[in-house]
Amino acid sequence: MDAVTSQLVLGIIPLVIGIGLVYWISRRKFYRRNDVGAEGFSSFEASVFTRFIERIGKWIAYALIIIGILFIWSYTQMKKDKEKKKVKTEQPAQR
Repeated sequence: MDAVTSQLVLGIIPLVIGIGLVYWISRRKFYRRNDVGAEGFSSFEASVFTRFIERIGKWIAYALIIIGILFIWSYTQMKKDKEKKKVKTEQPAQR
């Protein structure tokens, strides 16, 4: 696997993991709500700890999404540079 393809793989993996993490955290928060719309926790400590961990998890997920986008952008730039080099190495036909 060359460097250009590895950039694409390194872009897709964190992007998918980041989006999945945001979805999973949001889903947990949604299903924790009761009929009134308030989140239900067994204790105050559980509430504070869970919200803190979810906040950290979302920041990590956003960072993974940004990293994935940057790697994919880097992949497109490398691919453009590779195509430009192919064009430059060709020589015109001589008569």
